[in-house]
Amino acid sequence: MSASHFSPAERKFTIAGVMIVFLLSALDQTIVATAMPRIISELHGLALYSWVTTAYLLTSTVVVPICGKLGDLYGRKPVLLVSIGLFLAGSWLCGLSGELGEIPLLGGGMTQLIAFRALQGLGGGGLFTTTFAIIGDLYPPRERGKIGGMFGAVFGLSSTLGPLIGGYFTDHGTVQLFGHVVAGWRWVFYLNLPLGLLSLFMVLVKMPKMSHQAKGKIDFIGAGLIVVSIVPLLLALTFGGHFRPWDSPLVLGLFATFAVGLALYIVNERYASHPILPLALFKNRVFSTANFAGCLISMSFMSTVAFLPLFMQIGQSVNATVSGLAMLPLMIGLIGGSIIAGRLVSRTGQYKPLMLGGVALTFLGIYLLSRMHADTSRLDLAWRMFVLGLGLGPGQSVFNIAIQNALPMTQLGVATSSNQFFRQIGSTIGVAVFGTILTNHLNANLVETMPGMDIDKLHALTVNLGNGGAPVLSDQVRGTITDAITHTFTLSLLIVAMALIATMLVPHLPLRPREQVAAAKPQPS
Repeated sequence: MSASHFSPAERKFTIAGVMIVFLLSALDQTIVATAMPRIISELHGLALYSWVTTAYLLTSTVVVPICGKLGDLYGRKPVLLVSIGLFLAGSWLCGLSGELGEIPLLGGGMTQLIAFRALQGLGGGGLFTTTFAIIGDLYPPRERGKIGGMFGAVFGLSSTLGPLIGGYFTDHGTVQLFGHVVAGWRWVFYLNLPLGLLSLFMVLVKMPKMSHQAKGKIDFIGAGLIVVSIVPLLLALTFGGHFRPWDSPLVLGLFATFAVGLALYIVNERYASHPILPLALFKNRVFSTANFAGCLISMSFMSTVAFLPLFMQIGQSVNATVSGLAMLPLMIGLIGGSIIAGRLVSRTGQYKPLMLGGVALTFLGIYLLSRMHADTSRLDLAWRMFVLGLGLGPGQSVFNIAIQNALPMTQLGVATSSNQFFRQIGSTIGVAVFGTILTNHLNANLVETMPGMDIDKLHALTVNLGNGGAPVLSDQVRGTITDAITHTFTLSLLIVAMALIATMLVPHLPLRPREQVAAAKPQPS
């Protein structure tokens, strides 16, 4: 169906409804972090702390390529409705975790929360990939930049507001309803319900049916092999260097399972009549180079943004709320960069200069952060974060537009989901690898600075830092910690440099009207 067949009202209501659930899904990746200390206190699950995040990450990553293929075969609307339903059901059940006591098979409150977060992730992954595919259905490539920039801005906004909202509800949201006390952290999940239901209504009533030319059926063997390969990879990256040594039998076994699963997946996709992710797509240089660059950018993004709050809370001795507010310059830069890049793509029809400019600014921003030290002022930190955000902004939508433009409409879902899939893999690798580098570097330096001190003892001293619950660290220890963090930023520059080279190799194709895209065939260059 041509973009001209959709009325302005259909576009407006569809985009509004999709943007609401996209915001909720993006928020849910960050809003839980600040509530976790209170959650583990009430549900008694310190040993399972990381699994609340890992469960969501695993299911949301694995489901992305599957939902993309389902959308190509059966349309976006049914996939979106099911994704919203799973997300809302998961949110409601997460909020109820532990309220009913022990549940057969699910156990206590903490294991219930982990299981329900996995359910929520199934919906969240579907929402992300279907959202950008719907933009491709409603708008021709020349107009997608402006809308994609808006969604990129929403993602940047949620990344910063999530921790603030989570902290506020956790601290101030406890209420008594009908004689029953509802803990504040539960509203972190219940918040999704009214807005999600509004979005569900708007999609059901106002979203038009979108016809697709793709034919075939789901490759269930390929879908299963995606799970068999990607889940062990993510678990290995999560455990390695943190809970188990990289050369432990568990981590090596997980990597081996990933390798075997990937080999079987490649063989299956080579001969499957309707593969989940056709291997022929990798012959398309735009598809392969843009996805590789996106993966690297996500690695560098997570290796810096994830450790900035740590730099502020320990290096500058501020509490979690203040460190969250201090991230506003990064958010403003990211939102501005995303919106400006989107509008320029729509106006000029050129995407490659913006891709290159964004990666170059990202390199500059991370370089500036790598030059910080314990005495860096908050104002000095703010403008450096703004530069980084300005560079990251174009990457939120422009790479996706380039990939969508290079493939026919029948593969729009696969094109969109692949970009999100490789980005999530990159984010996971970035957090795991650079987290290990940070820990090892910090442990080594602490031994020299304070004999007998290690990172676990340091955490015990600083867990309440900024809240009056622990002594302020000495300048020497603060300097050691900030040096370890900026060391990871310096190493991240190598990843951004690789991303810049990969971006240079992305061919520039004219942004074509919908009719040409629908008829186009994947091209190898």
